[in-house]
Amino acid sequence: MYNRRMKHALFVLLALAQTAYPTSTGKAYKFEQVAPGVYYATSTGAMVTGSNNVAIVGDRDVLVVDTGTSPAAARAFIEDLKVLTTKPIRYVVNTHFHYDHTDGNQVYAGKADIIAHDYVKYAIEKLDVLHREPYLTSQLTNVPARIETLKKAGRERELAVAQQGWEELREIRPTPPNVTYSTKKVLNLGNREVQLLFLGRGHTNGDTVVYLPKEKIVATGDLMESQIAYMGDAQFTEWITTLDALKKIDFDLDLPGHGIPFGDKSRITAFQGYLRDLINQGLRLKAEGKTPDETAKLVDLTKYRDTFPQIQGKGADIRGVRRLYAWSDEQTRGSKNR
Repeated sequence: MYNRRMKHALFVLLALAQTAYPTSTGKAYKFEQVAPGVYYATSTGAMVTGSNNVAIVGDRDVLVVDTGTSPAAARAFIEDLKVLTTKPIRYVVNTHFHYDHTDGNQVYAGKADIIAHDYVKYAIEKLDVLHREPYLTSQLTNVPARIETLKKAGRERELAVAQQGWEELREIRPTPPNVTYSTKKVLNLGNREVQLLFLGRGHTNGDTVVYLPKEKIVATGDLMESQIAYMGDAQFTEWITTLDALKKIDFDLDLPGHGIPFGDKSRITAFQGYLRDLINQGLRLKAEGKTPDETAKLVDLTKYRDTFPQIQGKGADIRGVRRLYAWSDEQTRGSKNR
């Protein structure tokens, strides 16, 4: 019988088929060539690398999108990139300020221009990013817990990778971009135009969309993933509006910060629906006096699991729900001050 589980399995197989691009593999990264000179980089599993990255090779220069979760990951990326090109990395773009996209910045500092939206510079300089979310839970809490789990399970190879990743965190020195922009910045890598676009607040207050107009490709960081994104810094209703602006861009392929490449804009629409339902259900439960922890268990977003199979049942990430409550209070204070 064709049940929901079978449908999910088919979705995964189809998604994998969509990413069957020519592939080159280094020690830490696998590079899928999604267009001539455009590469989507994901982890081989040999080390903790963080977000998926993008390398764009022009006739003269190379641009790298995001720098990974540690200086060690950035160094490994630079070394692995030599499999593809010997051209210099002139530009590095941070799609937003979160640790898994920026904690390799220090390796590029002084060697390439690190470019991001104005807010990214502010956040890295002012928000004490190594002592707040998402670093606090994802690294300082979850990594030691994972190490203990792997020890008990005797999974030696995964344990070695996790322990190595934990040690590499000690080296991190938060490094802000040295070049910023507010709305749009255009770069030329030599016969290849790259546009950096701020479409509005969403996943954070300063998300960059990297757009290749000739190739009709976007790299969206965590503004739009192929899965459900972290929401601990979300501007919820603005995120929905910003995604409308994203859908208006003429592109055929999205290279997200996490997940897999996709081209169907209906995935964006589905995520907008997820956000709307999370807002509506979450604020209703808040009005009923439920705590964020209670609401995180009660919200029902399972109708979106055909698009986002990682949704296994009721519930949402507690960090996103806590942010939803805080965001709601911010909206209330703002309306009273008008």
